[in-house]
Amino acid sequence: MDKIEQLCKTSVEQLVREIVAVNHAWKAARELFGDDSPLCTSTRDLKTCLQVRLLREHAPSKVYLVNDPVESNQVGEKIYSLQLREKVDDRLYAEHLPVRVAREFLTEKELRKFTKQSI
Repeated sequence: MDKIEQLCKTSVEQLVREIVAVNHAWKAARELFGDDSPLCTSTRDLKTCLQVRLLREHAPSKVYLVNDPVESNQVGEKIYSLQLREKVDDRLYAEHLPVRVAREFLTEKELRKFTKQSI
């Protein structure tokens, strides 16, 4: 990675905090205005973009994807959890990402790389 890329890279901690905050905003918007409201779709999409950025900048050394069967059963579709290798504000994951959304935004090569659980 060159120096410019390194300067533009956001810390894991900052990205996780942003993902958690946006996730809360998305859930509140969904509750207040419904799934199809512009605010709901915008915050959901922003959360996805932040998660993809976290993965592209820090996986697999600091974060990786893992199937979450409990969450998958609750929502009725396959779900990834973005697992952190070290806690950020007492959190070991950066929320959830549906597998179908991950496949839309990430290449197969990235998915293989990001689901690798050992360094």
